[in-house]
Amino acid sequence: MYVVTVLFEPKPERVEAFRAAMLANAKVSRETEPGCRQFDVCVDASRPGVAFLYELYDDRAAFDAHLASPHFKAFAAATEAMIDAKRVATWQRAAP
Repeated sequence: MYVVTVLFEPKPERVEAFRAAMLANAKVSRETEPGCRQFDVCVDASRPGVAFLYELYDDRAAFDAHLASPHFKAFAAATEAMIDAKRVATWQRAAP
């Protein structure tokens, strides 16, 4: 399995709009992408604007399909100006 983690720090004045867009993108990804097995959106109560994503795909090709999807492209375009920082890491799932 191919794992992607993303840490987003949206601009303080854009937190609510960013969160709504992120939740919609995650929902569509889970419901329409056959290679997307999990797409969790996590928040930190001590840093309300920060969002952490845990995404699980069948393989790199499934993740590439996610990046090429119309809903992801629309999300990326709509939120680009909302983000102060974004850190992406990829992993290979070792267990279970």
